[in-house]
Amino acid sequence: MLVMMNILSIPILIGIAYLFSNDKKNIQWRSVAIVLAIEVLLAWFFTQFKMGQVAVQGAADGFNWLVSVASEGIAFALPDWLTANHGGPNFVTSALLPILLVVPLFDILTYIGLLPWLIKWIGKGLAFITGQPKFEAFFSIEMMFLGNTEVLAVSKAQLDRMSARRNFTLAMMSMSCVTSAIIGSYTQMVPGKYVLTAIPLNILGAIVISAILNPTKVAPEDDVIVHVAGDGDKKEPFFSFLGDSILGAGKLILIITATVITFVSLAALINQLLSLTGLHWLTLENMFGVVMFPFAWILGFNSHDAFQIAQFMGTKLVTNEFVVMGEISKNIMAHKGLFANEHARIVLTVFLTSFANFGTLGMIIGAFRGLIDKEKNDYISARVPYMLLAGILVSLVSAATAGLFVW
Repeated sequence: MLVMMNILSIPILIGIAYLFSNDKKNIQWRSVAIVLAIEVLLAWFFTQFKMGQVAVQGAADGFNWLVSVASEGIAFALPDWLTANHGGPNFVTSALLPILLVVPLFDILTYIGLLPWLIKWIGKGLAFITGQPKFEAFFSIEMMFLGNTEVLAVSKAQLDRMSARRNFTLAMMSMSCVTSAIIGSYTQMVPGKYVLTAIPLNILGAIVISAILNPTKVAPEDDVIVHVAGDGDKKEPFFSFLGDSILGAGKLILIITATVITFVSLAALINQLLSLTGLHWLTLENMFGVVMFPFAWILGFNSHDAFQIAQFMGTKLVTNEFVVMGEISKNIMAHKGLFANEHARIVLTVFLTSFANFGTLGMIIGAFRGLIDKEKNDYISARVPYMLLAGILVSLVSAATAGLFVW
């Protein structure tokens, strides 16, 4: 029964996307079906085949290795900070400070031209296979390595040439990415093999959902890539570049730390205020659980487990993934309670592995405001609910697809 619910959840979620589509007649169902089929096949490969399992586990181990290497620098500068947190992971030292190594490493790979080369050719291959416009396919890959706002910033020439409708497609896709530089942080808090499984599923899911919600016909003469990050750019001196990268990594850590402290504190404050009503069941977590319960339930859970999953999903959307990962880390890594069920582990991990939340909306709108003209920006700003819907649906489709094969 639960397996059948999980199977049916995918067409249900696609149906919800169709219901909210702004141009139902022009949806390219052949392209959607191809991309969705690839997403299901990848989920099957990564979860059921030894080669796929070894690949994602190897990638996860690679990021864990990077974190362990970073700990040597942390131990030198801040040895007292590595004290165990009552037997559990220390959020700052295991998830945040390693960013000071990982971000510069990826920036160095960009500096020497390796990442731009990979992005360019993987994007072209994805466009050929899926039939999607070249830049949209390219953008979905580039986001994975560089992050949503960073990719937008280096794509101004392309954004200027593209229509408001295509810019809106990119805005919706931006809700579903993660940045490679913080994957190491995720793998310290939730199962790394499922984090690495989620990333390609989210890329394909973003293409599927945006193609349904905002179908856009692109003329051949407009289907070009105007600018590829790193092509022909004059390089600044390496150590100047490296210094800027380290500074950027430090700012990122401060932003994440401040955001997590603020959101967790605000959630606690709201719960305290709600408790003044005398209704002990009235909490922020329960409110989120009610809203997200139907979606969690169709992913293949009984009502009790679905409500718990829904609470975590809702909290992530209002706060961010770090808040929820930090809350569940000890239990999900130890396979305790709800997370003794492997289906729960993969579904929630995949759902959490994206930037889809209210805070990201502000970041994306702000990025577009500084890059495109007022007419295009107003077009996107008027459709903010669509962006949030796209992010939620992509996360749910990815979670449903991964959960199909793990019970």
